Amino acid sequence: MADPRRTEFQPTATWYEDADKYWKGVPSSVDGMLGGLEEVHAPDIRDSMAFIDRLRKNPSLSFGSSYACDCGAGIGRVTKYFLSTRFEKVDLVEQNSAFLEAAASSYLKDERNAGRVCDMFPVGLQKFVPQKSRYDVIWCQWVLSHLTDSDLAACLKRCVQGLAPGGIICIKENVASRGYVLDSEDSSVTRAKSLFESVFAAAGLVVVDQMIQTDFPQGLFEVNMWALKPSSDN
Repeated sequence: MADPRRTEFQPTATWYEDADKYWKGVPSSVDGMLGGLEEVHAPDIRDSMAFIDRLRKNPSLSFGSSYACDCGAGIGRVTKYFLSTRFEKVDLVEQNSAFLEAAASSYLKDERNAGRVCDMFPVGLQKFVPQKSRYDVIWCQWVLSHLTDSDLAACLKRCVQGLAPGGIICIKENVASRGYVLDSEDSSVTRAKSLFESVFAAAGLVVVDQMIQTDFPQGLFEVNMWALKPSSDN
């Protein structure tokens, strides 16, 4: 079998359409959001909480706890079990409207009724424009693999504009050991850490902390978390 790792990433002409088609065939459930690996849910939430709690103790950071944005939210698994426990309000960004309908009508119904879940934006991150100076934390998890390199950089630049004073961007993604690993089934690309970090720098962001996800099953990609702040804040 050919090595799927590439030194260059050339998206197909139907890159975003193919991803949209794939996710429209995925059930609106936790198991669907996790690709059949529901067992990673508990350690994923635990380590995300540990990471954000560690960041709050960082003297170089001053982000608030009023408003978070869950990018690539799906049905709101991360919002329900993590972000809504650490922030007063959460917005969701998810291009699959069926997932957002499931979130609003059932999965996040209680949180929505309590006013902890607010706006739900049915749009892909390649088009999402956050409201200026709105969010203390913009959390992007298992979604940036669907963006091309140029759209990833552009998305991060727009996210910077959406940060409240002291706000940060947190990214949690699979990472490859080197290069790019393409997945034609769901139209995604797994990047090496160095490739992610070169895009962060191009978007005017600096890494202030990072952490590796623990206790996932063997054979999966390593998952890394980064906390980023605008270089202009230094």
